Amino acid sequence: MIINLKEIKPADAQNYLQHAIAPRPICFASTIDKAGNINLSPFSFFNLFSSNPPVVVFSPSRRVRDNTTKHTLQNVLEVPEVVINIVDYDMVQQMSLASCEFPNEINEFAKAGFTEEKATMVTPPMVKESKVKLECKVLEVKPLGTEGGAGNLVICEILCMHIDESILGADKKIDQTKLHHVARLGGDWYAKIDETNLFKVAKPNTQLGIGVDALPESIRNSKLLTGNNLGQLANVHEMPFVDPAFNDDKLKNIIQYFSINPEDMDKELHRYAKELLDSGKVAEAWQVLLADY
Repeated sequence: MIINLKEIKPADAQNYLQHAIAPRPICFASTIDKAGNINLSPFSFFNLFSSNPPVVVFSPSRRVRDNTTKHTLQNVLEVPEVVINIVDYDMVQQMSLASCEFPNEINEFAKAGFTEEKATMVTPPMVKESKVKLECKVLEVKPLGTEGGAGNLVICEILCMHIDESILGADKKIDQTKLHHVARLGGDWYAKIDETNLFKVAKPNTQLGIGVDALPESIRNSKLLTGNNLGQLANVHEMPFVDPAFNDDKLKNIIQYFSINPEDMDKELHRYAKELLDSGKVAEAWQVLLADY
C-alpha cells in the first residue's frame, strides 16, 4: 500500500505515522505561565538531539480536531522554562491521566496524584515520583505550520539533571536494567522496557566492520542465517582465522557425524552457528562456520 499523506485526512495521517514511527520516548513536561498556573502534560514527539550542549526537543502539536494549541505551548512562550520528567512504568497510568484537557487553572499534579518538588534552576516544579528530571531553559520555539496537527518544536537546553540513586549501578551511572522506561506507540499502545526485552547490539566504533559483502558466499547466502545474524558476523573488523585452541564438543560431533555428507554438515554448522549468534556469541559462531573451510 502506498499512501500520499497530502491526499488523506490529517487524523488518518497521524494514525499511520504514530503507529509506524515507534516506540517514542515521552516528554512529561511541567511548565508555568506568568500568572503562576502550573501545567503538567506528556508529549511523545520528543528526543535528545545534542549532548554538548545538552539539547532536547519536544513538540506540543496543534490539535488535529480543532487546531487549538495546548497550555504547555502557551506557557513556554510566556515563561521559557520547562522540567522534563522521564516516565517509567511505575507512573504510566498517572501520566496518562495528566494528559486530560483540564482547564488552564487546574493543576494536573493534583488531578494525577503527583507530588510537586521545587526545582533548583527553573520556576516550574518537578515531579517527585519521576526517577530522572531534566531542568531546562527554552532556547527557541519553532512553529512547523498553522493547520491542525502542525508541530511546534520546543528546543531546550538541559541545565541540570536529577537522578534517583535507586537506578544507579556501582559505577554511579544509570543502570539500564533498573530504569523501566515507557515508550509511546500508536493509539492506546505503549511499550515497557525491562530486563525481559532488553538486548545489546555491538556498536562499531573506530574500527569498521568488514560488511556483509565481504562474508564468504556460503555464509552470505545461507538459508539458515538471518539478516541479523549476517550483521553480527559482518561487524568484526577483520576476517577471523581458525583458532586451534577452540574446543567445542558439539562442533566435534557435527564434524564426526556429518563429514561424509558435506551438504548436511554445512546445514548443521550453520544451524549451530545461528544458536550461538542468537546468544550473542559471535566469536564462537565464527569458529563453527570456519570449520567448514
